[in-house]
Amino acid sequence: MPLEQAREVARNNNLDLVEVAATAVPPVCRLLDYGKYKYEQAKKGREAKKSQRVSMLREVRLRPKIGDHDFQAKARLARKLLEGGDKVKITVMFRGREITHPEIAWRLLQRMAESLEDIASVEGQPLMVGRRMNVVMVPLSAQKAKKVEEQKAKKVEEQKAKKVEEKVRKS
Repeated sequence: MPLEQAREVARNNNLDLVEVAATAVPPVCRLLDYGKYKYEQAKKGREAKKSQRVSMLREVRLRPKIGDHDFQAKARLARKLLEGGDKVKITVMFRGREITHPEIAWRLLQRMAESLEDIASVEGQPLMVGRRMNVVMVPLSAQKAKKVEEQKAKKVEEQKAKKVEEKVRKS
């Protein structure tokens, strides 16, 4: 359709003539309400932004001489952050002569990883950076978390079965 005729059709229907493919031979145009089109595009952009989740790296700090109750509190905090979808950096800070025993920090990090293994996985090995030892934990996807939980339940059932067998043998 010639350009003048297309403009006339657009004017008669209260629409805009929008060039879609300028490099095509001949150029391709569409008849549409451009204001409505821009509004729909902005609406789609807002919806996409709503459903998007920005993952942050959060940090939980520990000390080598941490008590059991304090460790459990820190593990609960890390669990809460992981369930929120954030990555968590577990850091063990050394002061003074504590640095001579990095194995204590390594065990602490292992213990934290074991306590959170149902909802998170460890990203890399523990790293010593200056006077701190770090490890990053990443939340598992929903499917992986479900699979890990099923495996845990299976282990618990097997342990119960073993205990029952031992009781039967003893009696």
